[in-house]
Amino acid sequence: MALQWIGLVAALSAFLGIWLGHVGVRKIESVTPTIWLPATVALALGLLLEAWSLLTGSLTVSAAAGILGITLLWDALEFIRQERRVKKGHAPANPDNPRHARILADYPAATTLDLLDRDPVGHPVTAEEAVRLVGEGDRKGAPL
Repeated sequence: MALQWIGLVAALSAFLGIWLGHVGVRKIESVTPTIWLPATVALALGLLLEAWSLLTGSLTVSAAAGILGITLLWDALEFIRQERRVKKGHAPANPDNPRHARILADYPAATTLDLLDRDPVGHPVTAEEAVRLVGEGDRKGAPL
């Protein structure tokens, strides 16, 4: 009986692609001075992986490349969506990034406070409670 590796490879590709994409988009968006460069790189790599998935003769490689490719294509969109989240105050801004410094100046809801970086309390909290739970920190633009 031959082992079928495609299921395991597909599962690992999906897990790693989503996990690295989520962490990577947040980190890269917070430090890059321009949003178009990482979005373009993700778009190009995603298209290359999709092409490779169509051209390879291996079903296992095709599955992994296809999953990672579509994840990168989605990440290209997520760079733009993450910037919108920063503008709305749903994600913390990085004041050391010139692009984020402009966002902090131009968008009143933008904040450097990460309202999700707190210990869970076991019930939904209001914005005021979240600010209190996070600590005094920088409250600039914290949604209230």
